[in-house]
Amino acid sequence: DAQFNLGQMHRAGQGVPQDYKEAAKWFRKAAEQGLATAQYNLGLMYANGHGVPQDYKEAVTWYREAAEQELDAAQYNLGAMYATGRGVPQDKVLAYALCNLSATNDPSAENNAPRNRNALAQELSPRQLDEGQVLTRQLMQPGNFTKTLDARFSKTTR
Repeated sequence: DAQFNLGQMHRAGQGVPQDYKEAAKWFRKAAEQGLATAQYNLGLMYANGHGVPQDYKEAVTWYREAAEQELDAAQYNLGAMYATGRGVPQDKVLAYALCNLSATNDPSAENNAPRNRNALAQELSPRQLDEGQVLTRQLMQPGNFTKTLDARFSKTTR
């Protein structure tokens, strides 16, 4: 997508002066059209405060959009947000499930999700690990990602 490519060029300063604000503008245009990689990159911009005010809740919104489209990096970053409670209530079981999902979708050595999933597993009880496995299976079901997260959130806020 041309808009995403313009965002990448402005973020990296490739052929144009580096300009995070301009990069965020182009990523947003592509993200609003549903491009998962643009949604993920816009989430990164918000998480790091590059070109936009740092806003963890907004980062979560964009990571979630991309994660729903099975972008493993977004699933991992969303899991990291839940693990630390940045922009969302802390939920290590959900963080485990999202890292597990990311690891399943990208088992390569470049993906940090398996390592973080295993670290989270050390902090969870056997019951919580079982719950995390169930959540992973629910998140994997086609069309079930948002429904599962919404159900989890409404359960934890009651």
